[in-house]
Amino acid sequence: MTSARDTVLGRVRDALALAPTPATAVPRGYGTGRTLPDGERLALFTDRLVDYKAEVHPCTADRTAQVVAGVLRDHGARRIGVPAGLDPRWLDAYDGEVRPDTADIPARQLDALDAVVTASAAGCAETGTIFLDGSSGQGRRALSLVPDLHLCVVDLSAVAAGVPEAVARLVPERPTTLISGPSATSDIELERVEGVHGPRRLVVVIRTDR
Repeated sequence: MTSARDTVLGRVRDALALAPTPATAVPRGYGTGRTLPDGERLALFTDRLVDYKAEVHPCTADRTAQVVAGVLRDHGARRIGVPAGLDPRWLDAYDGEVRPDTADIPARQLDALDAVVTASAAGCAETGTIFLDGSSGQGRRALSLVPDLHLCVVDLSAVAAGVPEAVARLVPERPTTLISGPSATSDIELERVEGVHGPRRLVVVIRTDR
């Protein structure tokens, strides 16, 4: 016997076959080319991140390891996960356990980590958004979603002023994760609940001279 679901889907397929939709050109005339001086871009990006309840630490590139270690120490992170391609110099000052991630580690086991440290692909100052594209220094999506603390290193040079400018920095074929603050949602009474869909805590280390 044919199920009701199969009947409905069959009718949908028949309707689409009888009335094909012509290709439609989608206008892409977005405003692009906006720029901001480094200081203004940093201030705007920081303001948006803090408004989302993220913790922000600007630093110069030569202090990356010290700042990363200090953040992990302050949050009590003694066991961290990292993507296989993360710059090892960023962890030179960290004295805890470092577990490189691999695709065969079940996502459930990632919950045993105190934190994850990743790089980033780009950022948007206007929206306070960080983009991850799954490249070697950023890892798979599960690694940045399961641990309760995500420490993300962002180069100010990769932070664009607006959304179109930030998207233009991405490789369209790569899987992209957009992060705007720690994971949070609200119930029907607008009570904020953090950590529902990802890390409850987001720390962003912004390298101002890279």
